[in-house]
Amino acid sequence: MSELRTLIISPNWIGDAVMAQPLLQLLRAAHPERPIDVLAPPAVSPVWRQAAEVDQVLETPFRHGALQLKQRWKFARMLRKRGYADAYVLPNTIKYALIPWLAGIRQRVGYKGESRHGLINVMHHDELPPRPMVAFYAALAKPPVTVQGPGLRAALPRPRLFASEAQIAAVFGRAGLDPARPVVAMAPGAEFGGAKRWPARHFAGLAQALLARDPSTQIALLGSPKDQEACAEVAAALQAGLHADAAVFNLAGVTSLAEAIALIARAAAVVANDSGLMHIASALNRPVLALYGPTDPDHAPPFSDLAASVSLRLDCAPCKQRECPLGHQDCMVKLTPDLAWRHLQPLLDASSNSAHG
Repeated sequence: MSELRTLIISPNWIGDAVMAQPLLQLLRAAHPERPIDVLAPPAVSPVWRQAAEVDQVLETPFRHGALQLKQRWKFARMLRKRGYADAYVLPNTIKYALIPWLAGIRQRVGYKGESRHGLINVMHHDELPPRPMVAFYAALAKPPVTVQGPGLRAALPRPRLFASEAQIAAVFGRAGLDPARPVVAMAPGAEFGGAKRWPARHFAGLAQALLARDPSTQIALLGSPKDQEACAEVAAALQAGLHADAAVFNLAGVTSLAEAIALIARAAAVVANDSGLMHIASALNRPVLALYGPTDPDHAPPFSDLAASVSLRLDCAPCKQRECPLGHQDCMVKLTPDLAWRHLQPLLDASSNSAHG
């Protein structure tokens, strides 16, 4: 066997995958000679293809929630032939811990999860209070990283993705965007649930402020097919307002995740709920306005050079519920477009000054 490799078993959420990327930076620094493969669900694999540390992405063939022991055994036989020195199991389930054990990978690293003793033989334990997600995943590398709060940025590598000029040009051409005009990407969706979504009318109000500042701005609404309705609401509210002829592109479900990554890589700014696309924008180092309601802005913040995390920090937040248990969603409804604009405008000004400096 010519070389030993490292296997990363990816989280199942896009945002978590992005926040796990610094772990790969640490592993690459520790073993620069060792190729890193990532085993990921098809919906998440495009993220890993834009990470420089990844040698190969292997897509999982398993159905969500199913044990499929026979299929996992067959897949593990294939992995055994590739020759891994170690495996890092990021999901906390027994189903994913089975794979490197069945593949005979000697060192299997992960957190204590559901009945995984023996399957995980380098067991980490989470801390209380929970660490921010980037630190949570990075701690699986040695030495453990436990820094929280303001020191987090200095102590850890930041999530980092890239997109090539060819990828960017291709998605601009396919979407009909003018590369000579600024693009602000907005991501009104959130996979976790409706409570995390800033109202469509608020996105539209913020877009109107953007267009008032610079009428040449193109607004690109991004998301999965599940976000088409939310994006359509934003487009309708915006086009019914002051800027009926605005350049608004509803690309939810039209662009693939890989194309969305390439588009975001050229965006002048990204406005998003606490979602996978927000973390992608952060990893591409774009100016990010991140909107938090039922989730904790300190737990999963953006890491861009230019970023603002906006939260009203109400007494009832963060409830971490999929839908507002009180029925009013004040944490997002009362976060007004005017307040968001007061945070976004300085990011745009700073980005513009940097580009012309």
